[in-house]
Amino acid sequence: MTSSAFQRTIILPAPVCRQAAQHLEHAVEKAIDGAATPWRAFRTADGDDFAFSVPVVEQAAGCLLVLAAESAQSLRPSALRALIGVALHLRDAAEAVQRPALPTGAW
Repeated sequence: MTSSAFQRTIILPAPVCRQAAQHLEHAVEKAIDGAATPWRAFRTADGDDFAFSVPVVEQAAGCLLVLAAESAQSLRPSALRALIGVALHLRDAAEAVQRPALPTGAW
């Protein structure tokens, strides 16, 4: 398996990153597998927009979806929607980066 020197990154808006960091902190507290790595990445990021590697964003999305499933009975519906919304935003961002570019122009 070869590794690329160029690793794809995703730029996320600050509000999404702050929300993800808060939710990931809860995931770490609930000992959800794999939550610590993305939590540290989101927690230590700063600036107006944040750049993360695609695997970190995918891992964060997965952890947040697990957290949502495990917390569904104990969270208010609005809090659960917010948690799922952040997870889906992260997942969609990671998927958008990995989609092959569509050819432009005529065939």
